[in-house]
Amino acid sequence: MKNTDGSEAAKRTAGESAADLVSDGDLVGLGTGSTAAHAIRRLGDRVDSGLDVAGVATSYQSRELAREVGVPLESLADVSRIDVAIDGADQVADGNLVKGGGAAHTREKVVDAAADRFVVVVDDSKVADVLSHPVPVEVLPDARATVAETVRDAGGDPELRAAERKDGPVVTDNGNLVLDCDFGSVTEPAALARRLSGIPGVLEHGLFVGLADELHVGDADGGVATRSVR
Repeated sequence: MKNTDGSEAAKRTAGESAADLVSDGDLVGLGTGSTAAHAIRRLGDRVDSGLDVAGVATSYQSRELAREVGVPLESLADVSRIDVAIDGADQVADGNLVKGGGAAHTREKVVDAAADRFVVVVDDSKVADVLSHPVPVEVLPDARATVAETVRDAGGDPELRAAERKDGPVVTDNGNLVLDCDFGSVTEPAALARRLSGIPGVLEHGLFVGLADELHVGDADGGVATRSVR
């Protein structure tokens, strides 16, 4: 369930603003999605100008883009901490996020949680007063039915994410399926996050609660607003 709202100018200014925070020697978490892609391209330009950094990709998509623009990479399996992670979101409210439009939220959460500084980059269409975007839930294929039933019991409406360019469902980089679970307005994201994490068969969900440190919001006029969120 990709959220493609927002102008490219707004996404670019947000992504580039965050990329300009990176310093020599940093290990950088490279998020997935159209706004994070602008940050990766900016990092590539800075590496070409002499910046000495390495990236940790959160998906095949971000890994291939980093290689294309010349950002050196390290494997997530080989790192225990990250200096700064730059990642987008499908929706932001009160510093909490819904992520997973690119079905990479499990690895994104590992990277973002390991970062000393997690910078969220979004266009202004992603900012809301209350989270209401369907929450992506990565599930083991054989647990799809049982997880869906438990989500319904919790007040959610689960829908198996279908692939856009082939028949069948989306399969994550981890070999799992994604249920997009609509809970309406999520007024207590921490409580819902705990409930989803406790469901057998769930690998990870797209609620990122209390992880973000800083928010960069781009607008269509090429401006960017930044603020600390904790």
